[in-house]
Amino acid sequence: MAIVWSSEQIVALAPDAGSVKNGKALATASKWQNLGGTERVLWGECQGSGKNPYQAQIDLSEPAFKCSCPSRKFPCKHGLGLFLLHTSHTNLFTQAAPPTWVQDRIDKRSQTAQKKEEKQKAPVDEVAQAKRQQKRSDKVGAGIADLDLWLQDLMSAGLAEAQAQSYSFWDGMAARLVDAQAPGLARRVRQLAGVANSGAADWASQLLIDLSQIHLIIQGYQRQESLSPELAAEIRTQIGWTTSQDDLLGLLQREEITSHQDDWLVMGKSLSLDPTSNLQTQRIWLRGQNSDRDALILNFAVRNQPLDVSWLPGSLVPAGAIFFPSSYPLRAIAIERQDARQPATIAGDATIELAIDRYRQGLIQNPWLEAFPLFMQDVIPSYYDGNWSIVDRDNNYLPLQITDLVGWQILASSGGHPLTLMGEWNGHKLRPLGIWHDRNFWQANTGEVW
Repeated sequence: MAIVWSSEQIVALAPDAGSVKNGKALATASKWQNLGGTERVLWGECQGSGKNPYQAQIDLSEPAFKCSCPSRKFPCKHGLGLFLLHTSHTNLFTQAAPPTWVQDRIDKRSQTAQKKEEKQKAPVDEVAQAKRQQKRSDKVGAGIADLDLWLQDLMSAGLAEAQAQSYSFWDGMAARLVDAQAPGLARRVRQLAGVANSGAADWASQLLIDLSQIHLIIQGYQRQESLSPELAAEIRTQIGWTTSQDDLLGLLQREEITSHQDDWLVMGKSLSLDPTSNLQTQRIWLRGQNSDRDALILNFAVRNQPLDVSWLPGSLVPAGAIFFPSSYPLRAIAIERQDARQPATIAGDATIELAIDRYRQGLIQNPWLEAFPLFMQDVIPSYYDGNWSIVDRDNNYLPLQITDLVGWQILASSGGHPLTLMGEWNGHKLRPLGIWHDRNFWQANTGEVW
C-alpha cells in the first residue's frame, strides 16, 4: 500500500515541540496561497513578516523539505504546516504541473542523486587508502599504549583515589586520546568522570565495569591479529576508527560484503546531543520484515544543523542495507531505497523474554553494546510505586526510562490494553521510541506522544 501520511507521523518529523506548535498554527487554508501538488511533490506560499511570501515545498518520496524562510530548523514550521494542511484538506491542493521554483528543486535533487550514484560506482584508490590507514594506525597505537599505562596507574591507586580526582584528570587523558585519533576511547574516558562523581550507591561497581570494558578494548587491539576479522573490526570501531561509507561501498564493489534487500520497518528514531562538541547523533532503528534482522542508520550533525527526516517512523521502506563490519552487525547504510509505504501488519517479538534473548545474543558477540532495539507486541504499560514499566502476557516486565508525563500519555493511549512498543535498551532500562495501538503510531522519544 502507498504510504498514507497521518498527522502523528508528520509531527514525528518535527525538530522540537515549538516547531510542532507553530506548524499546527500554520495548517489552515487562510495562511496559504497557490497551493498545488502531484503524486511526488507538494508546494505552497505562506505569507510571513516580509514583503514576499515564503515558498515551501515537500518531496513526498522521502520526504524532503525546502523553504525560502531563514529558519535553521529542519523541517521548518512552514514545511510542517503545509504537510499537515495537505493531510487534513487534500482538496485544497490543485493537481498541476509544478511551478518553476519547484521544478528547479526537483531537477537539482535528481542531479545530486545521479552524482551520488556515480560516486558510489567509482573505483576506490586502494593504495592511497592503505597509506591513510597506516598513518592513522601509528597514531592510534601510541595513544593505546599511553592509555594502558594510565589505566594501570589508576587501578594501582585504587577506586577511592579515582573518586577524589577532578574532572581535569579525566579530561586530560581524553584529550590525549583525541589527539591520537581515538575518539571512541576518549568518550568512554570522559564518561568515567560522571560515574566516579555521581554519588550513586553503586558507583564503584559501575566504574569498575566501565574500566574493564576499556581494558578489554586495549587488550583486543593489542592482539587483533589473533582475532576474527569481525571482532577485530568491532574493536577498531570502539576505538573510533570508523569505516567510511565510501570504504563500505568499496567492499561491496569488490564483493567482500553483500547488500541485504528487505522491506524495512522504521521502528523508531532517537536524538542525543554531546554538550562538549555540540554534535547531534540521530539513531534510526529498522527491522527487516523478511529477514527479521535489525539495522541502525546513524546520522551526525552539529547543533541546529538539519538531520535526515526521510525515514518516517511507522512506515515500511524497501531498500538494500549494507552493514558495517562488526562482531554483531547493526549499523548500516541504505542503498536503492524505494518509496515508503504503509505496512500491512505490525508485529514485534511475542514476549519480553524473546526480545531480551536478542539482546543476550548480541551481547555475547559484542560486549560493548550501549543501545539495543527491543520491539515487543502485546505489552501493557504499568505504574507502581513511582516507577514505570511494561508487562507482557507471561507477567515478565521491563523498567522504563520515561517522564511521568510520557508514561501517563502512553497508558492513556493504550486504554490499559496491550500495545506494540519499540525502545532502546541500555541493559538497565528501556527508553520508548515507537508505539503502535490499533494500527496508529506514536513517537515517544521527544517527551510527548501525539
